Amino acid sequence: MLTILGFAMIATFLVLIMMKKMSPIAALVLIPALFCVFVGKGAHLGDYVIDGVSSLAPTAAMLMFAIVYFGVMIDVGLFDPIVRGILRFCRADPMRIVVGTALLAAIVSLDGDGSTTFMITVSAMYPLYKRLKMSLVVMTGVAAMANGVMNTLPWGGPTARAATALKLDASDVFVPMIPALLVGLLGVVLLAYVLGLRERRRLGALTLEETPAEEGAGARETETVLVGAGTGTGAGAVTGAGAGKEAPSAGGSGAGTDTGAQDDDFRGLDPDRPTLRPGLYWFNALLTVVLLTAMIMEWLPIPVLFLLGAALALTVNFPHIPDQKARIAAHADNVLNVSGMVFAAAVFTGVLQGTGMVDHMAEWLVGIVPEAMGPHMALVTGVLSLPLTYFMSNDGFYFGVLPVLAEAGAAHGVSPLEMARASLVGQPLHMSSPLVPAVYVLVGMARVEFGDHTRFVVKWAALTCLLILAAGILFGIV
Repeated sequence: MLTILGFAMIATFLVLIMMKKMSPIAALVLIPALFCVFVGKGAHLGDYVIDGVSSLAPTAAMLMFAIVYFGVMIDVGLFDPIVRGILRFCRADPMRIVVGTALLAAIVSLDGDGSTTFMITVSAMYPLYKRLKMSLVVMTGVAAMANGVMNTLPWGGPTARAATALKLDASDVFVPMIPALLVGLLGVVLLAYVLGLRERRRLGALTLEETPAEEGAGARETETVLVGAGTGTGAGAVTGAGAGKEAPSAGGSGAGTDTGAQDDDFRGLDPDRPTLRPGLYWFNALLTVVLLTAMIMEWLPIPVLFLLGAALALTVNFPHIPDQKARIAAHADNVLNVSGMVFAAAVFTGVLQGTGMVDHMAEWLVGIVPEAMGPHMALVTGVLSLPLTYFMSNDGFYFGVLPVLAEAGAAHGVSPLEMARASLVGQPLHMSSPLVPAVYVLVGMARVEFGDHTRFVVKWAALTCLLILAAGILFGIV
């Protein structure tokens, strides 16, 4: 009976959030509370929740302060020179532009927010793609895959969810995965190189003569002259604004309008924003390097590192209290959504485990898995993560499916850490899922049909996922 109720609870949760009848946070709280009553253990609900919240508090703290930290670093201009450098590197060479797209998306993904990554990447790169008549689905596909690999950062969401669901430390899950993820990122860059060469052959030789109006090229207006056999000769203004005031829906026209006619009200990295702190650039760069080094070397727990880093970054860059409050408020939406999700998950995982449902489901699952596949449950989980994270949300997969797979793996001697790491493999494909809101920002700003993006990216994203899985197996991580 508990097996049936457990699967029914997961199914109800998945259906409601995929049909958008309930928000993930509400579903994570209300659905397990209701099923806890059905099981006849409603009186113990409080104990389950308190135990879960206590164990998840460090993860929530890490997410909160990591989002604030990287949000502040973007605000103060830490990544602006990198964006400008990538744009200068690209020039009018289609191969360089596609590679630059992958690098820019990967770098900006450090803030852990897909929507921000896509807004900045498209704002910077769209004018080049449009003016050179390059394929816009190449831009959206490469950006989505690069962001998908980087989305596995502990503050990006999936790693925190996997650690939360299996009651593990996020750093124990993520740090050993770094070599495999670097292989995946290298695979995205190499793919971008190949796709760029294909675009170069299609368009012919191009040159770009550029006279920047200001140093902030790529965000300010720049006069350009394009000369090439593939596109003829033309002149126009390339701006850093990849979209107008409102990003069109995913079903919008793929043609878009000429870049020179774009509104410049929205800028991914406005060179004149008042939050810039050029005089503190090297301090912020050194602070970020030290923070990431400390995280990798595990000098302190990740929540403590980001708590200290965020406090120091705010104090030094914005010494006045009102300015600090404004920066915190600017990133409050992301902080609340992510940390709220973690605490809400305490109800779901607490009920699933406290009532014994997860144990019964695991026993059933172990019974149907062939004995020969039992010791390879991490590999099975890695392969399953591709379709499951594409057709369901991360909340559904990590809180609804992964705990069951982990229990089945434990019965065959597979550690929860291996299962958690394997579950991250599908993220490059997940970022193009129709259930991910950020992908609509990407295709909308790029004026690409969602169907065109999907047809292009699925095969390459799946290949990237399998590359990460193979590297994880080769390095003994999974």
